[in-house]
Amino acid sequence: MGNEGLEGRFMEARPLLRRLLAARLGSSDEVEDALQDLWLRVAGLDAEQIDQPIPFLCRMATNLATDRRIAAARRGARDGAWEEIQPQPAEYADPERIASGRSELAQAHALIARMPERMREAFTLFRFEERPQRDIAEHMGITVSAVEKLLRRAYQFLHENREVEGADRTRWRRPGSGRSGDE
Repeated sequence: MGNEGLEGRFMEARPLLRRLLAARLGSSDEVEDALQDLWLRVAGLDAEQIDQPIPFLCRMATNLATDRRIAAARRGARDGAWEEIQPQPAEYADPERIASGRSELAQAHALIARMPERMREAFTLFRFEERPQRDIAEHMGITVSAVEKLLRRAYQFLHENREVEGADRTRWRRPGSGRSGDE
């Protein structure tokens, strides 16, 4: 029996294979796709080695249906997980939130700009350029301990001045300049 024989047996068993796939897959579109895949697999086989072609084709169809169901379940789980991590419409920035965020960013930049120069340099290298403290110390010609102190003072400066808004600059102060009376 040559390839024509196996392909001929496939055509002969096609109604049986369709029912078998329909019972396992459900969707008629999915059944047609599976039959097409099965046909492509049969076309590449050596029919000489197959003793019982109809049971063989049925087993191939059953295995194909199982593979498709597993793939569909994995696809559904993956798509479901993807949907769960997607931002909800309420999480998207509206124009008011964008303007507010830009304003806060400008205030943060202004606050950082008001730091003493060495403190600002250490803070910028550490937080924005993500350089290790040892590299910062070498770059600035100081010890790692001095870098740690500069960073601690920078965070303290930011913490103490974070509530300052807009034109109200009366509460701005430099680290080590003493405490204001409002604390």
